[in-house]
Amino acid sequence: MSFEIKLPLFEGPFDLLLFFIERDELDIHDIPIFQIANEFVGYIRQLEQLNIEVASDFILTAATLMRIKAKMLLPRTEKDEEGNEIDPRQELVQHLLEYKKYKSAVPALSEMEDLRLAQENRGNIHDELQVIANANNFEYELQDLNLYRIMRVFEKVMHRYEEEQNRPKHTVIQYPYTIEEQRHVIMQMVTTRQRTTFSEVIKAFPDKIGMIFNFLAILDMLQLNLIGIEVGEGFNDFTITIAEGQANQVTQLLVE
Repeated sequence: MSFEIKLPLFEGPFDLLLFFIERDELDIHDIPIFQIANEFVGYIRQLEQLNIEVASDFILTAATLMRIKAKMLLPRTEKDEEGNEIDPRQELVQHLLEYKKYKSAVPALSEMEDLRLAQENRGNIHDELQVIANANNFEYELQDLNLYRIMRVFEKVMHRYEEEQNRPKHTVIQYPYTIEEQRHVIMQMVTTRQRTTFSEVIKAFPDKIGMIFNFLAILDMLQLNLIGIEVGEGFNDFTITIAEGQANQVTQLLVE
């Protein structure tokens, strides 16, 4: 007995993003970047598990989504020349709107193409094949083959193979951390000790990637008003405490 695993194919990263937005009936002008970024990266991981090569534009878009997600966690916002806050999602939304506009025109163009092709009776397939063969320097008639032409074809195939082998390969590294998991770990450290310092968190996860994920998790909890920050003397460290009035909510999150 055999079975098949089928994943929906998308023409590009914006096609995938529009699919998520239309499926969940999201507002394209107010994209929930956390949800979209997680689903986008999840799709890429599914492709990797099936040993499907992920195109570089998908990897670039995933990195862009993570950069926007990190910017939205930061309490400090960028402002334009007029003093208005700049939404980190603004450029992404503009690209999506442009892509959606051109994609909506594809069915009409396809219909026009079908109508145009139906206007002419194509009865010269033999001549057209010969023209294509001459333009690409090969013969489609088997009887015209000889050893020299076979060797030329083999040479071209080997040349294309070498080009494929020398193409840059993109590797996506799956880190052993998530912001949600590190947020839970830090919450446990704070509730167990009543308070903890950032240096103690670094000591528990001393690698560079662990520091980054823990710092983003702290920013996330600050934004959710789950914790408070006390800066000590010298500004070389800070203490993490449970925000006032949030003890019950923190306990509930730890239980979940």
